[in-house]
Amino acid sequence: MAAPVTSDQLQSARRAVDKATRRFGDLLSDVSDPAAMATRDWTVADTAAHVATIARLYTALVRGPREPLPFDGMDGLRTATVDTVADLNEVMLGQFRERDPAEIAAALRADVADVLEVSAGAEPGEPVHWLGGARVPMAGLLAHLLNEIQLHGRDIARASRADWTIPPGDIGMFFELFVAGMTRNGLGHLLDSTAPPPRRRVAVEFRSRHMTPVTIVLQDRRVFVEEPGGDVDVRLTFDPPALSLMLFGRISKARALLSGRVVVRGRRPWLLPVFMRTVRFPG
Repeated sequence: MAAPVTSDQLQSARRAVDKATRRFGDLLSDVSDPAAMATRDWTVADTAAHVATIARLYTALVRGPREPLPFDGMDGLRTATVDTVADLNEVMLGQFRERDPAEIAAALRADVADVLEVSAGAEPGEPVHWLGGARVPMAGLLAHLLNEIQLHGRDIARASRADWTIPPGDIGMFFELFVAGMTRNGLGHLLDSTAPPPRRRVAVEFRSRHMTPVTIVLQDRRVFVEEPGGDVDVRLTFDPPALSLMLFGRISKARALLSGRVVVRGRRPWLLPVFMRTVRFPG
């Protein structure tokens, strides 16, 4: 079931990516210590370079599956899973050797400008071949890039003791256009796992004032979208930045829940962990 993605949504995603890229570049221009640790494994410079590699990869993906990729050794792109995405990140980081923040910002701006130029003339819901054989609407691809910029902008800002606020609407687009959009178009091998699937159907409704509500269902290793209003086990009401930070391991589940920015309700709320063990995000 493919819900239409509107031209307004595509243009909103394009504007948000452009604005976030400019903010990210300004943040990098004020970095005093590129070697400071921004995440457990990456320095500020490495983190910025990671964002730049995603934008560079997307200059090819927006042009279609026949476009040569800008990095070598990416044979695993089409069969990647959530558990192997980190390996592809390291392959790209190994080839993107620039670690000067100003040069990284310049490269990022140029590649994002290219992505925005190509996407301007695309159909909003045009499927783009993504990792693991998943298919993402063009607007969803931009929303994923937006989430990466915002999430890692926060990482860098915290390491640099700078301000960084994540607009809820930006991450609302990530959940509506990327997560739900990819689920509608096909997840490919992305969630493949040797872990046994749950024995029963689990339906989770995602609801935020920054996106159209959507219900995602897990059943017999299949993950698909149902329109709201049907039978659901869990109702997840959330502030989009808080849920993104929780899912990507920046804040704990306890902190997200105790803050009231992520609220779990429904007839069977205890099934949410069962759902998230399959429908999971890289940490």
